[in-house]
Amino acid sequence: MTTRWADLEAAEPGLAEAVTTRFSPYKHHVLATLRADGSPRVTGIEAEFRLGELWFGMMPNSRKALDLRRDPRFSLHVNPGPGTSMDGGDIRISGRAVEVTDPAALARFTGEVTVPEGPFHLFAADLTEVVRTYVDDPDIVLEVWRPGLPVRTLRRGNDEGPPREVG
Repeated sequence: MTTRWADLEAAEPGLAEAVTTRFSPYKHHVLATLRADGSPRVTGIEAEFRLGELWFGMMPNSRKALDLRRDPRFSLHVNPGPGTSMDGGDIRISGRAVEVTDPAALARFTGEVTVPEGPFHLFAADLTEVVRTYVDDPDIVLEVWRPGLPVRTLRRGNDEGPPREVG
C-alpha cells in the first residue's frame, strides 16, 4: 500500500501544513539516497508538494535517479535556510520513491509546473515517516508520524535524560 502526501494531509493536517510551510520558502532541499555499495549519497533536489503527492524531478540518468531506481529508499531534509534560526523547525521525510512513467500522470504533473525541455525522471514519494523537530523553550520537541498511526510527540529538556512522550 502506498502512502501519499494526501494521506498525511488527511490524517494529520496540522503537521502537513507545518511541513509544507517550512519547505515553501526554498526551492532546493537535500535528498539522501543509497549508492550501489550501500553508502549514502547526499545531493540537492527540488521537491514539489502538488496534486496530493510529494514529487522529485531529476535529470535523465542522474546518480540520484539511478540510486532510486536500484533502491527506492530516500530521506529528504528541508533546506535549513540562512543563519541559525531554523524558523519552523527541522523537517525530515523518509520513504520510498516510486518512478512515474505513465504518460497521463507525467502530463498531469507537467501541466502543473514548468519543467525543462527534454527527458527527465519523475518520482512520487511513498511515505514511511515524517519528523519535525523544533524548540519550545526550554524543550526540544519531536513530532513523529508514521502511516496508520497518530503523531507521536516527544519532549526533551536540556537537563533531562531521554525524550519523554507527551499527549
